Amino acid sequence: MKFIPQLNKEKLLSPKKVTKKSKVEKRLTVLTWLTILAIWYLVTELRIFSATLVPSPYKVWLTFLTILKEGYNGVSIWVHLGASFRRLLIALGLAVTTAVPLGLLSGYFNKIEAIIDSVVEFYRPLPPLAYYTLLVLWFGIDDKSKVILLFLAGFAPIYIACVSAVRKINQDYILSAKSLGADQKRVFFKIVLPACLPEIFTGIRTAFGVAYTTLVSAEMVAATSGIGWMVLDASNFLKSDVIFVGIIIMGITGVIIDAGLRFLEKKIIFWKGHV
Repeated sequence: MKFIPQLNKEKLLSPKKVTKKSKVEKRLTVLTWLTILAIWYLVTELRIFSATLVPSPYKVWLTFLTILKEGYNGVSIWVHLGASFRRLLIALGLAVTTAVPLGLLSGYFNKIEAIIDSVVEFYRPLPPLAYYTLLVLWFGIDDKSKVILLFLAGFAPIYIACVSAVRKINQDYILSAKSLGADQKRVFFKIVLPACLPEIFTGIRTAFGVAYTTLVSAEMVAATSGIGWMVLDASNFLKSDVIFVGIIIMGITGVIIDAGLRFLEKKIIFWKGHV
């Protein structure tokens, strides 16, 4: 009887500890970025590198405001971002809707895994740009080749995460459900899918990072729009301030999208970390 009050006391105290810890982590994050900005400012003030190579934070800020107002090469920054994220979201949408069911089925049925797994393991280690040239030859330099490239880049992490998640399920849960009369369909949707959701979201977040990196590289090879193309075009004319603006925009948008995925994860998988 003494164990129960002690357990409740720990549960009551844990939220305060978590809140205190999160405040410390936020301060450390802010301090880290302030330190990076300070080092960047000192490097430019001491002229350790040429201003052509490393522009000052103030110059980058002014360039960002100019691009925000006038665009880049007469094209709005929102058009470039829209082109990039249209390709990215279409590809990731296709990757999620195909890799999740195929990954879960492969982890649940060995015969399906025998068909799909070897193909994924064959192309997964290949650098996406290694076969991008073939995609351009087959589908042209427009968005179709880029969407297919991003789909292939995002498919593998989600698929592997789903297969791994199924294999980690406690078999006692499945056997118990079957002993109570549950058929394969009920077992899959009531036990397998909910148990795999945390790793599925981890795979989606990983796939987003891989696909975003691949998108920028693809736009640098064959494109006439997009944030990656903007950075490449600026590099051809040694516009380092524009390059810095493009890199910062990529990083910030990546953080925002990842934060959105984590928010969805907390809302959908509300039991994660509480069981």
